[in-house]
Amino acid sequence: MPPLRLKRYLITGLLTFMPLWVTWLVFKFIVGFLADLGAPLVAGFVGALGWVSPQAADQLSHGWITYVLALALTLITLYLLGFLANRMIGQRLLHAFDSILQRIPLVQTIYGGTKKLMTVLQNKPSGAQRVVLVDFPRKGMKVVGFVTRVMKEEGTQREMAAVYIPTTPNPTGGYLEVVPLEELTPTDWTMDQAMAFIISGGAVAPDTLPAAPVALPTESHP
Repeated sequence: MPPLRLKRYLITGLLTFMPLWVTWLVFKFIVGFLADLGAPLVAGFVGALGWVSPQAADQLSHGWITYVLALALTLITLYLLGFLANRMIGQRLLHAFDSILQRIPLVQTIYGGTKKLMTVLQNKPSGAQRVVLVDFPRKGMKVVGFVTRVMKEEGTQREMAAVYIPTTPNPTGGYLEVVPLEELTPTDWTMDQAMAFIISGGAVAPDTLPAAPVALPTESHP
């Protein structure tokens, strides 16, 4: 009994710890990413402050203080950016900024493609649901994907969907597949529900899944 009880308690403790660990990893990734964005500005400010007040610069140069300042600076900047984006003058400034980036070849490709992805994920494309299930990496295995665009195949005029397949638990990386529209399994999930399903490793999910589309039988020719 003692060994079985010890094993049971260890497994229970592990299952209790896992959600906290995954939450910490995701939280650490997001907070670290935001802090890294503001770190160069904070480093430049501390360097400039060292010419005026070396003592104050030494106090601010501690690792955790720089980290907190960088995180706070990024959050304030994002808030102000969102505030301006909802105002007419802010929209004009962003439009002018976009026009400048559109003239830089390599930057235009990366910035323009990323911005279009963020835009299309907020709207449902014509002819398809946004959140779908798709066979990956082989037939019979389903993954959650986001339809980003619907196109037509030359000659056959068959509708093809560009599907972004995010990874778990970090959805910022993934794969891109072009799949015939009729092979996708549409869902009624919202973006929030799909992201919760992906980040949680499937733990946060509905009780039922939509049925896969029934393949039409192939006609036999004499």
